[in-house]
Amino acid sequence: MSDVKLKRNLSFMQMIAIASGAVIGGWLAEAPYWFSVTGAGAAIIFPILSVLLIPVGLTFAELTAMLPFSSAVDIWTTNAFGHKAGWAAQWMMFLIQVVEPPMMAFIFITALNFFIPIPADMVVWVAIGIIVLWYILSNFNIGFTGRLASIFFFTMVVISLIVAGTFFFSGSWSFDNISSHGGMFPKGFNGIFIAFAVFSLKFIGFEMTPTMIEETNFPPEKIWKIILSSLFVPAVLYFIIVFAIGGMAPWKEIASMNLPEPELIAKFGLPKIVGIAAIVSGILHAFTTLMGFWVSSARVLYGAAQLNQLPKAFTKLNKHGQPIIANFVVLLFSIFFCLFTGDNWVQYIYAVSCIAAGLVYFICCLDAMVLRKKFPEWERPYKAPGGNLLFILGMAVSVWIIIGSTLELAIGGYISLAIYSFIGVALYILMELYRKKHPNKNELITLTPDDINSFE
Repeated sequence: MSDVKLKRNLSFMQMIAIASGAVIGGWLAEAPYWFSVTGAGAAIIFPILSVLLIPVGLTFAELTAMLPFSSAVDIWTTNAFGHKAGWAAQWMMFLIQVVEPPMMAFIFITALNFFIPIPADMVVWVAIGIIVLWYILSNFNIGFTGRLASIFFFTMVVISLIVAGTFFFSGSWSFDNISSHGGMFPKGFNGIFIAFAVFSLKFIGFEMTPTMIEETNFPPEKIWKIILSSLFVPAVLYFIIVFAIGGMAPWKEIASMNLPEPELIAKFGLPKIVGIAAIVSGILHAFTTLMGFWVSSARVLYGAAQLNQLPKAFTKLNKHGQPIIANFVVLLFSIFFCLFTGDNWVQYIYAVSCIAAGLVYFICCLDAMVLRKKFPEWERPYKAPGGNLLFILGMAVSVWIIIGSTLELAIGGYISLAIYSFIGVALYILMELYRKKHPNKNELITLTPDDINSFE
């Protein structure tokens, strides 16, 4: 094993901020879609979804506490099914994480346009500029990211609640807008079914938590609290915000808006400062998501290199304890996705990442079942309740996420997934050829609980 170690500078509260902040999506621009699918009933669907994802979340918690390594998904699956399966799971995990930073850069620009109009031909370059700026910041101490995430997360939550409160007590909010005009679920069962399929995507992000476990300064058995907070905090916030917006106008009107909160504030003559606050909150949403997924993307590469599935260069750390090569590769991927926003390919990749999430969730629940049977003697500082029943429920939810995601996927999405998978296979083969040519170098490693002390 290498003596290179990440620095344990992330506190419990900072991890809550990073994980929950990454999950919380930018409803500033996405709320119209929510209302177009199922009206204000979305407020009820989000909390139910968070409950349905508990089995997957607790599975991740057990595996993280038992094998607390940045390689996370990779090493869990490697111990259960071998290195080939481990790499396949890790490559899917990387896809989930790495598409988010460039997407958030564009949401950031959408919000920024409210203050500073950006010419259409400059949007891509501004997005790349945002990505490069965060790349520079990502190479400093992880504690800096944690402090920044905490400030941004709690600020955006407070601002969001203030904006919602302004709506509720504005005198223009009416439950009639929710109960009438087609009711809470104006599109009936069909709208509810679609919402349960596609709204699950708004919780993607909790799976990143284990990738940062080597940088936390609290016991790994507490990680279940972090994971559950990253499910329930967004769910409660979504619930409040959707009801606040839904009571201001009929669902069809909201569905036709671009940025509902500032548009509703302008329509009813509410203080402009509240509209500005909503925009600022949207910018913070995008930035906290970008930060969390960037950190996780780099750790996924770092973790694979720990096991020698990628060149050891990916474990190289700078003087601030940051994986400098991994960060640079994330930068390259992010710029690549930014440059392709002119056509639908990136949108397909985004949808495909949700399929990848379902696959990763499924394999991790299966990992937990297999490892309990294969290594019953391994210490499990946190043991998910319910045993195999919980894991089976998690797999059922995972299959449902995969099916829900594929319903909206065009042929280009399948092509992009095939290309991405081919790249993963090619990387694995190249590393295998390198090992055959240099038999004593980069031998595959399997970490077990016996290796935990070497990471202290």
